[in-house]
Amino acid sequence: MIKLFQTIKNIFSIEELRDRIINTVGFLIIFRLGSFVVLPGIDPSKLQQSAGGIFGLLDTFLGGAFSNASIFALGIMPYISASIVVQLLGVALPYFQKLQKEGDSGRKKMTQITRYLTIIICMFQSTAYLSGTIPSEAILVDNRFLFTISSMIILTSGTIFCMWLGEKITDKGIGNGISMLIMIGIISRFPGSIVAEAISKGMSQALLFIIEIMALFAVVMFTVMLVQAIRRIPIQYAKQVISSSLYGGKRQYLPLKVNSSGVMPIIFAQALMFLPAIIGLQFAENSDFFQYIATSFSNMQSWLYNVTFAVLIISFTFFYTAITVNPNKMADDMKRNNGFIPGIKPGPDTSDFISNVLDRITLPGSILLAIVAILPAFAMMFGVNQSFAQFYGGTSLLIMVGVILDTLQQIESYLLMRHYDGMMKSGKVKGRSI
Repeated sequence: MIKLFQTIKNIFSIEELRDRIINTVGFLIIFRLGSFVVLPGIDPSKLQQSAGGIFGLLDTFLGGAFSNASIFALGIMPYISASIVVQLLGVALPYFQKLQKEGDSGRKKMTQITRYLTIIICMFQSTAYLSGTIPSEAILVDNRFLFTISSMIILTSGTIFCMWLGEKITDKGIGNGISMLIMIGIISRFPGSIVAEAISKGMSQALLFIIEIMALFAVVMFTVMLVQAIRRIPIQYAKQVISSSLYGGKRQYLPLKVNSSGVMPIIFAQALMFLPAIIGLQFAENSDFFQYIATSFSNMQSWLYNVTFAVLIISFTFFYTAITVNPNKMADDMKRNNGFIPGIKPGPDTSDFISNVLDRITLPGSILLAIVAILPAFAMMFGVNQSFAQFYGGTSLLIMVGVILDTLQQIESYLLMRHYDGMMKSGKVKGRSI
């Protein structure tokens, strides 16, 4: 306990770090307050709460802003969609590949393109949101056309403001701003979920509630291990004589993450999992097969839903790893810096070796990621409330763990630069080797 208080004292004794933390808290408070500001012309008492499905998932990410019909109802999600599109275009189109190689100027152009694309996506999503999720009886304005246009402008402006808040957190605060906004929306639902679960269990099932909390702690620790696990490949650099001085000759390591794709495979797979249910509902009246598909993919606890979800996650993990991790570039950079893997020839042999290692660690990483993704379904099968079960795995847990670890690593770096002890007594917050 004394170590904890000393660490907190050290954190706030660093002026820059203290200012960044205060700025981050201030920006997050603004974001949360905006989540309760309802769109003009809507009666909040007549809104329907999102129970599940994609609307429930979005509502979880946005901390209730989606179901509250607030000015931040779309949140940062259109910006994330635009970022994914631009990132995929960087793999498919030569123009975007060229921008990626231009350094800072190319990144600025891609950021500008992402912002413009965000506005376009906002216009479409705001229209779908207003027509698909807002009940007619909740709209108090007689002129629906004027209400739609004004609400589209407000929702788009709200997303742009959230995007600005995220960029400000990245520049003036601590951690990645966009990820921080999503995380705070998810965490805001946690206290209510755990209280609801405790009330539903009551005193008669207090032991069962304690077991659920212990299981949640174990799942979080397992997720931390999955996010932090790395495979270190030894690299030897040749010695060089520069101006009568000897440089190099040291052995370093190339860290390859077991889960290098992060949470993206789950997000992609989750987006596709709604399509079978939608298609099944369209033809369910005339076909028992489509009725079965619609029923199975609308139930998160069905075996067909979970098996399909797991297979998609494993497939997307390999796909996303292939487009984000380039063994050829690693081998070329290594060769250019007079580095080599002991026992492996530089060039194509090194690239093949890295690729083989990447394949071997991606397979177990993708399987473990799929297990984490379907854990909420198993939690619900054991009687855990749906809102509380979401924290037993899936996108929510991975985002929270990833963002918190990234933030802790930044704080750790500030402490070590000022010659303070790290946040953990056992050592630095770093990846675990396997």
